[in-house]
Amino acid sequence: MTGSEPPVTAPPRATPRYGLMAAVAAVVIAVDQATKSWAVANLRDREVHLFWTFELDLALNPGLAFSQGTGLTGLITVVGVVLVAGLVWWSRGVTGPLMATGTALLLGGACGNLSDRLFRDHGGAVVDFIDPQWWPVFNVADIAVFCGAGLLILSSLREPTTP
Repeated sequence: MTGSEPPVTAPPRATPRYGLMAAVAAVVIAVDQATKSWAVANLRDREVHLFWTFELDLALNPGLAFSQGTGLTGLITVVGVVLVAGLVWWSRGVTGPLMATGTALLLGGACGNLSDRLFRDHGGAVVDFIDPQWWPVFNVADIAVFCGAGLLILSSLREPTTP
């Protein structure tokens, strides 16, 4: 090495994408809660047909996905709080854009449904209202969780891990 060569430095380390994650999670929570509030106010006594078999139809789900565990609402809420806290802790190491977006969608969806359990006056039930008639009724938070999980799977296949 001669004196004119630049020193060798380590490549820049990828930084967590906290801004992206916070923005995506906040949008998911806001849209989820706004649509649920609309559904509670407007779908108590009626259904709205959209297209094909899709309807908007208010349903309160005290259980998990597909209405499993309906008698365990308190336990589900406690486990949900622990899972959200764990997801926030895990997100510290997220660096790639796909993984950051997937994590934020998952976190936003989980917080949206957890907000129903903690703050709405439905006995810990989650507000569902999108009813395809051939699948269980769901909501915007559920869509975010599903899409977030898909992006996390995709990111695990496409983005290199950092040490």
